Amino acid sequence: MQQVKKVVLAYSGGLDTSVILKWLMETYHCEVITLTADLGQPEDLSGVEEKALKTGASKAYVLDLREEMARNFVFPMMRGAARYEGRYLLGTSIARPLIAKALVDIARKEGADAVAHGATGKGNDQVRFELSVAALAPDIKVIAPWREWELMSRTALTAFAEKHGIPISSGAKRYSMDANMLHTSFEGSELEDPGNAPDASCHERCVPVEQAPDTPEIVSVDFERGNPVAVNGEKLSPAALIKTLADMAGRNGIGRDDMVENRFVGMKCRGVYENPAGTLLFALHRDLEGICMDRELLGIRDMLAVRYSQCVYNGFWYSPEREAMQAFMDKSQETVTGTVRAKLYKGGVWPLCRTSPYSLFSEDLATFEGGDYDHKDAAGFIRLNSLRLRLHAAVQGKLGK
Repeated sequence: MQQVKKVVLAYSGGLDTSVILKWLMETYHCEVITLTADLGQPEDLSGVEEKALKTGASKAYVLDLREEMARNFVFPMMRGAARYEGRYLLGTSIARPLIAKALVDIARKEGADAVAHGATGKGNDQVRFELSVAALAPDIKVIAPWREWELMSRTALTAFAEKHGIPISSGAKRYSMDANMLHTSFEGSELEDPGNAPDASCHERCVPVEQAPDTPEIVSVDFERGNPVAVNGEKLSPAALIKTLADMAGRNGIGRDDMVENRFVGMKCRGVYENPAGTLLFALHRDLEGICMDRELLGIRDMLAVRYSQCVYNGFWYSPEREAMQAFMDKSQETVTGTVRAKLYKGGVWPLCRTSPYSLFSEDLATFEGGDYDHKDAAGFIRLNSLRLRLHAAVQGKLGK
């Protein structure tokens, strides 16, 4: 075991990371500094610093990273139209490189020689954290207790906590959950069997569709170069905008997804995700692109979006390929400026109208009421495009097909 003197721990204040804090001190005989990231999650973080210090941390940082997350991580990802496997809006994935960056920043500031996280050896988060640290600070050691210790059950963790006087919640959580400004994810319990429907308690950010209002809600969102900047005409900071849209979409039952996905580590997993703001923004952003982006540019962007989404999901945010794709994504968004108005109703988002100063839509060309378009021009266009098809048919005829 490599000796370390000072470790910065990604700390939530829950059972796992509280046990990890004490375990690190006992196992590595080191000083432990905790870092708790405020990413807009619903949890109350007011007592987390005190708990960390009482458990043995020498220092406890609680950092407000909401605006940084929205501006430098969520918005670039949205400009890239990222959806893993066509559905998952990457709510957990996009937070990990930011937390890793904060861990490295505090480690540098405090002279720590290691960082630690509470991700298990089964999931994607261990990969995301450690690839990010490797890219940002390859000289810093990463400690992953779940791959080292023998505490492999909640019973064992609880017993360790009781032995060391670590206060724990009296009620067991039904699900393994992750939350930030974008989403809440639910895994475990009945969800471990894809044949089971989610329990009614599996809601946090989005009301059940049956309980959503019976009257549609109308919203307009302004975009500049692919980034949302205002809601209903009111300019908002990136984090405030996401919070506003999350509340709006959530109360209309928008943003839930129940899916089986392919983890980077190789296994399939089932999760329920609530991502109200991301679902709404994805729909409106895509709608605005319809009038602002050239057809071929949009097609190439959509092809790259698949690879870009894999980079985010798999933990390669700080990779040369993601950064190169980001440059393309940002270039493609230069004209994605305008306003989309939409109807929110019973879990659905229906764009109603869209306007842009850079619109490629020509009413003169599209109208059924005349205009300057010469219908005769289409004959030559079709003749040339059918040339290869006619030649192919002739060859097939020689083959007797």
